[in-house]
Amino acid sequence: MGKKREYSNGEVTVVWEAKKCTHSGICVKGLPEVFRPKVRPWVRINAATTEDVINQVKRCPSGALSFYMNNEEVDDKATAIETKVEVLENGPLLVYGTLKIIHTDGSEETKNKTTAFCRCGASNNKPFCDGAHVKEAFKG
Repeated sequence: MGKKREYSNGEVTVVWEAKKCTHSGICVKGLPEVFRPKVRPWVRINAATTEDVINQVKRCPSGALSFYMNNEEVDDKATAIETKVEVLENGPLLVYGTLKIIHTDGSEETKNKTTAFCRCGASNNKPFCDGAHVKEAFKG
């Protein structure tokens, strides 16, 4: 089982699941003062507002980052995510929502929240993005 870490500022708790991380770097590019991969602990949650942290965590393409509000009961209907697709410039295709993925070998898996699909063709984790577009200098 992979590492699972929690970082809290008292208002929100960010959960990071290492085994899900595809190292796309979206968190680092979006909030470099909070997400610092070369430093331990790598998440400095107090370096930005709760709102900014939540908005950045929602953009995590792998679902490795998630959050929960510390003083709120979980309401599945309130946290349901509208299905939408976002094309990131020079990066992956982000699909928000719950998806059933059927692989070429017939195996199936369910992805929740945000899923990043490779657009550059260089991912070693197809159909998912693994951040290879950065090394490949993908434009699109």
